[in-house]
Amino acid sequence: MPTNKKELRLHYKNLRAALSEEEIEEKSLAVANNLIPLPIWDKTYFHVFLPIVEHKEVDTEFVLHLLSGKDKEIVISKSDFETRAMTHFLLTDNTKIKKNEYNIPEPVNGLQVQSSNIDVVFVPLLAFDIHGNRIGYGKGFYDKFLAECRPETIKIGLSFFEAVNQIDDVFESDVKLDYCVTPLKIYTF
Repeated sequence: MPTNKKELRLHYKNLRAALSEEEIEEKSLAVANNLIPLPIWDKTYFHVFLPIVEHKEVDTEFVLHLLSGKDKEIVISKSDFETRAMTHFLLTDNTKIKKNEYNIPEPVNGLQVQSSNIDVVFVPLLAFDIHGNRIGYGKGFYDKFLAECRPETIKIGLSFFEAVNQIDDVFESDVKLDYCVTPLKIYTF
């Protein structure tokens, strides 16, 4: 098993590419169900990523249903690829979603929410290790965003696959997860 980010990224992109639509739906539902026991439901503002279907990311539709069923404030983002910054918006019935040039579904506009108001962030990832380090696509959007959040903001990775033992090339600026949830288990860091 590789241990550096570049090789792990490639390995997990290939594993994800091999998943069928049925597997993605089944595993995404299992991930959402495994969120239920987490001690997060007294919080108000939950940031959720909308999946890039073409990259076979965890389908967060089940997470969205869970959050709206619990009457939570749901926050989604728009990414600026020049500054690598994310702007966050409240997801309401009136929110219009449009895919950007990278196939990321994003809000067109809406009520803006500051990073400092967000209580829980569901973080997309390709791989993670048993220490809570994660690997994304390498653009640094989430590390930058998570650094803007309050220290007590709960960071939860969502993954189809289990943890690797170690990621060797972790940077100081990489923000660790508090939890990672897979279809099979909950990792606590």
